[in-house]
Amino acid sequence: MASKLIASHREGAEIYHGTTLCKQKTQDLLDHFHLPKGLMPLSHINEFGYNKITGFIWLNQEKTVKYLFKELGLSSYGAEITAFIGDRQLKKLTGVKSKEMMIWITVSDISVDDTKVPSKICFANSMGLSKSYPVIAVEDEPKEMK
Repeated sequence: MASKLIASHREGAEIYHGTTLCKQKTQDLLDHFHLPKGLMPLSHINEFGYNKITGFIWLNQEKTVKYLFKELGLSSYGAEITAFIGDRQLKKLTGVKSKEMMIWITVSDISVDDTKVPSKICFANSMGLSKSYPVIAVEDEPKEMK
């Protein structure tokens, strides 16, 4: 399903290839939209695309990769990740999961609230469950798990 969504947003999109360039473009885009750079720690990206008109982004990587965040715990980033990006938010996110009490929960929305001190980042799923953390929890690069 993600592949069909990507295909529908390719026309007019900026598309980049190669791990180094894709990681740089991903980090630049997160910074532009006031999102923490540690949110997408991916180091195996083959393709990154961004359609400015629709706000749709996608990342393709070699395989699913798990990362351990100190405060958040274990997160899984699939081979295909898609989202609609806006100022301080990722909506309709696919391909990202977080492990809570031995259960993998799909993350569908991420938003940053910087009106509070310290700033908070909220992770939500399509069922309405959400959890907030200080933004600093995702500012540092997490540890990649083998």
